[in-house]
Amino acid sequence: MIEPPVVKSFVILGVTKAGRAFRPSDWAERLCGVMAGFRPPGSAGAQAHLSYSPYVMPGLYNGVKCVTVDARLHALEHLAYKFVTNFALDNDLQVIEID
Repeated sequence: MIEPPVVKSFVILGVTKAGRAFRPSDWAERLCGVMAGFRPPGSAGAQAHLSYSPYVMPGLYNGVKCVTVDARLHALEHLAYKFVTNFALDNDLQVIEID
């Protein structure tokens, strides 16, 4: 039997695995803007396009720009979850799993 993938919340840091700052400087806001439409059912009001998804939020982690991804995104739309995980992999960014 095939094991289902382990889905966890995680933080994408704006630092590559080689230790370089990721550019452009507004990468986190851009990524979160793309993901803004992925929201809990019933929460998309008239102004929803003006805020980030509660599942993909920009922020800082120990002074480093980051994006926090909530595991609940996978249950809502697994392809969106895969998109953000692939973004981190494709750009060689550091990722920290969180509980």
